[in-house]
Amino acid sequence: MNNALQARRASILAQVREYAEISLASQEFVAGESAVPVSGKVLDADDMIALVDSSLDGWLTAGRFTTEFQDSLAEYVGMRSSSFVNSGSSANLCALSALTSPKLGKRRLLPGDEVVTVAAGFPTTLNPIIQNGLKPVFVDVEIGTYDAIGDQLREAVGPRTRAIMMAHTLGNPFDLDLVQQLCKENGLWLVEDSCDALGSTYRGQRTGSFGDTATVSFYPAHHITTGEGGAVFSKSPLVTRQVESFRDWGRDCYCETGKDNTCGKRFEWQLGELPLGYDHKYTYSHIGYNLKGTDMQAALGLSQLKKLDFFVKRRKENFNYLFRRLDGVEGLILPRATPHSDPAWFGFPITLPPDLAVDREELMRFLESRKVGTRLIFAGNLLRQPAYRDIDRRVVGDLRNSDIVMNRSFWLGVYPGLTESMLDYAADSLIDFVQGRRGGR
Repeated sequence: MNNALQARRASILAQVREYAEISLASQEFVAGESAVPVSGKVLDADDMIALVDSSLDGWLTAGRFTTEFQDSLAEYVGMRSSSFVNSGSSANLCALSALTSPKLGKRRLLPGDEVVTVAAGFPTTLNPIIQNGLKPVFVDVEIGTYDAIGDQLREAVGPRTRAIMMAHTLGNPFDLDLVQQLCKENGLWLVEDSCDALGSTYRGQRTGSFGDTATVSFYPAHHITTGEGGAVFSKSPLVTRQVESFRDWGRDCYCETGKDNTCGKRFEWQLGELPLGYDHKYTYSHIGYNLKGTDMQAALGLSQLKKLDFFVKRRKENFNYLFRRLDGVEGLILPRATPHSDPAWFGFPITLPPDLAVDREELMRFLESRKVGTRLIFAGNLLRQPAYRDIDRRVVGDLRNSDIVMNRSFWLGVYPGLTESMLDYAADSLIDFVQGRRGGR
């Protein structure tokens, strides 16, 4: 790039900074008038500059920012590699699909093999199991941690069980000691859905670094954002190859975007029933997809990643502040971290006991009327959802807690954009409603 273009680019980015500092300035919170969002993105001028800077490259697809972002992500989490994709849901699809590859030999997952998961979760943790012809085995969750019940995990492992795939619910790590023990003893794959838990730790080790594959999401509600986006982590270079094959149309070639002949024998391969020398860039070893992200998304992610430690700190502070405000309020089951974990909480889950005379939907409508955002714990009991009623599955126990989650649980926000004034208003509103209903019994 010549000096004149460099100067013009610098001028554009300086104007972007000036614009962003004005447009992104925080607004005063007015109780009852201002919203208390349940989640949201936190952007600054550096993020806006990253977006514009990458767009001025005119590259658009995966490029220099993607390479740096993937390397930085892997280093942060503590995994050998990361592969950037267009969403956390796509990350889950690639992470599990990779384990069905014939290139994994006898360890590949085959149709009919069982994968243990929880019933109270997000659909796209379950969907790849079904989409790959595998059989989900559902276990229940604990009220309070909202992670899998340990005894049921042990019971769930049977002769056809080949993998465990489940999420750290709302950022709260599941029992990784037990899960890793079960995987080691039974030769199981572990797919660690860490989409809500970037920055959480278990025994001091970051989530996303335990599984054979693991996933994160960068949707605006999550710990950092690329708009849409996600990533797959993997320990084995062989597995990474399959992750990226499923992401990149199913092709056998592993050249990065814009590069050719990385293997040094592009026209010397003979695979399948193709003629000798058929272009490796157009040879497909899997029935794959196009699930790649863009360089602009990666540029934003790289900028956001530099602030992740601060975001995690703020989430923990907001969670603890809400806990102090709500601790001792009769009738509320408050969240608790799993043993040995330090969650980077995605939200603040609350359960209303079945015998408490408070209607959850009425409570949520009341909070929303006060502009306090709320959300359910995802799909509740997934087996009650219309999409999954007739799927082939195995169930351990009666899933009674998953039904309680479906009917009596919700969560409040703790994301870094919330202030103490917002949290106080949310807590006061919740307490007013619960105590008013209890007093009227």
